[in-house]
Amino acid sequence: MKKRILSFLTLFILVAVLATSASAFSSYATYTYSADGYALLSPDAYVPDKIIDANYIGLSYPFDDPRDLTVDDEENVYLVDGANNRVIVMDRYYKYKFELGRFLNEHGVWDSFNSPSGVFISDKYIYVCDTNNNRIVMFTRDGKYHKIIPKPVSPLFTEAAVYKPVAVAVDQYNRLFVVSSTTYQGIIVMDDNAKFSGFIGAQKVVISPMEIIWRRLQTKEQRESQQEYVSTEFNNITIDKDGFIYVTTSSIDENSVASAINSRSKSGDYAPVKKLNASGADIMSRNGFWPPSGEINFSFSSRAGAISGPSKIIDVAVGPEGTWSIIDEKRSKVFTYDKYGNLLFAFGDTGEQLGNIYNIEAITYKGDDILLLDKSKDCFTVYKRTEYGNLLIEALAHQNQRRYDMAVSDWMDILQRNSNFDAAYIGIGDALKRDAKYKEAMEYYKFAYNTASYSDAFREVRKEWVAKWIWTIPIIVVVICVLLTKFFKYAARVNKATQLKVGRKTLKEELLYGFHLIFHPFDGFWDLKHEYRGSVRAGIIYIIVTILSFYYQSIGTGYIFNPTESYMNIFAQIASVVVPLLLWVVANWCLTTLFDGEGSFKDIFIATSYSLLPIPMLVIPSVILSNILAQNEGQLITLLVSIAFFWMGILIFFGMMVTHDYSLLKNVTTSLGTIIGMGFIIFVSILFSTLVAQMVSFISSIIVELTYRA
Repeated sequence: MKKRILSFLTLFILVAVLATSASAFSSYATYTYSADGYALLSPDAYVPDKIIDANYIGLSYPFDDPRDLTVDDEENVYLVDGANNRVIVMDRYYKYKFELGRFLNEHGVWDSFNSPSGVFISDKYIYVCDTNNNRIVMFTRDGKYHKIIPKPVSPLFTEAAVYKPVAVAVDQYNRLFVVSSTTYQGIIVMDDNAKFSGFIGAQKVVISPMEIIWRRLQTKEQRESQQEYVSTEFNNITIDKDGFIYVTTSSIDENSVASAINSRSKSGDYAPVKKLNASGADIMSRNGFWPPSGEINFSFSSRAGAISGPSKIIDVAVGPEGTWSIIDEKRSKVFTYDKYGNLLFAFGDTGEQLGNIYNIEAITYKGDDILLLDKSKDCFTVYKRTEYGNLLIEALAHQNQRRYDMAVSDWMDILQRNSNFDAAYIGIGDALKRDAKYKEAMEYYKFAYNTASYSDAFREVRKEWVAKWIWTIPIIVVVICVLLTKFFKYAARVNKATQLKVGRKTLKEELLYGFHLIFHPFDGFWDLKHEYRGSVRAGIIYIIVTILSFYYQSIGTGYIFNPTESYMNIFAQIASVVVPLLLWVVANWCLTTLFDGEGSFKDIFIATSYSLLPIPMLVIPSVILSNILAQNEGQLITLLVSIAFFWMGILIFFGMMVTHDYSLLKNVTTSLGTIIGMGFIIFVSILFSTLVAQMVSFISSIIVELTYRA
């Protein structure tokens, strides 16, 4: 009995320990985003390992208000202790080495920091942003004072300008790129002698047309009393081994950031993170499904306690193999991207468990680890890279080294662990494409909805096909042109012969007349009405052909121009054509009856139906071309469809003018009135249907009440 009790207790303790460990490693979800904006769970790329606080480091007194965290090339860790005016230096095991705080300056006077905010480590020096002293202080790597870099000297920096450096990065040429919390012109560029070189990377400012007009109407005094439209300032900065600068900002208007995300903008105008070259041009690749701006699935919630709006990005860190990470202060999350802007993984959450960050402040890489600074808890958490994370970095490394066979193998292994990982499909596609296996690459690009890369591979496949069948292409083009020429000549002969025919026309003659009308609208619509060259039955056939054309466009458009393969069913296509056409005919007939229009309801219907002919004539070829053209050639498809609708609109306009025998000005007026009438009919229909629904609901309620009483 005792053995059973002992076994039970042992099992209970083991389960409790495992549950505790599991909860520690599942305190957040790791995920990516699909092309449709849905979060797709993935294996953890990083898991929490331990929490580093003052006791762990071995400090004599705790740090307070930590503001920055960074690591040098020897994996020493530097932490900015803002409240205690010091920078704590730890070894690779997170144990105390020394600290920077009080130092003897070049004048032999003891000096100290005043609310430092940022630190950067070069191969020789430590740069500390001494924020409230408006300067940057340099130390050697062993902690010895070197010199002070004061406020930059330049006419652009007036005496009244406030200089508060909060972050700094230094390139291989010893140029300093400084983020000042009160400077909106961009990143300050200077040398270590405070010689100012200029500003780079200023944020774009957009003024709405209404604001421009309003300022034009204001007096000089009113304009001067208002705040000027200035660019927003940055909040953090880092630099990679190639000298490219990553900067973040959280002061862009949230609506502008949300609009850029929802529109999948490739521009950096409203991006919270940018990659700048030395001249300040944004060169960040934003080739992912969504712009690299943190959270994608967000809402502007007014509910108390809800996290509202897009991410607030406050820091960026450069990782291995071209990866880089940003942190979201609102959600305490990390978002990691590859060099092309594809989201590799996102993780993190607020909370009290190991791995959760209560108030995230900074991020840095330390070898294979990620360190996240918690400002409220006065500690930082070490996250270890998992086997999945190692495999991901290995795949990127093989891809960057052009070892494509090994990269394909790595991506395949990743898909076995995470079939939702679109970047793996893209990686396999890229490797296959570089090995000239274009058809296979197209299949993998298709899985990831990567139309741009799919188009590139398709262009190569098309090139091979053209080289193989080049002698047939001119023959096909000539045959099509000859057939079209013969058809139009045949239609012209039939239409000419029908002019002298007395009595009812055949259906073939009525249908072929449409090909005369679309090129000769004035005499065409005149004969359509007065010579009875058309009919209701022919008009209905043109409507049916138009519906089938749109349905073919829906199901037959090539993958490049319809990657989600979404389409409208035939009933929706019928409604999309018939409803607007009938609304136009009814509204025009009602209006022109009051304004001396000579066309009957039948005449308006026939003229409008015949005007639809350019739609199938140009939409069907555009659908065929969508299966032949590459993505950057899609303007031709847009042009054909635009011409079709414009041509149809012109025919309807002149058809109504000839049918009702109106002048040009009167026809313009009645056409606008018809459009307004269509809106009025829709409003009345909705109102009537709502009233009917309420009446039915009321009667149903009475019947139910009587049934219960009975």
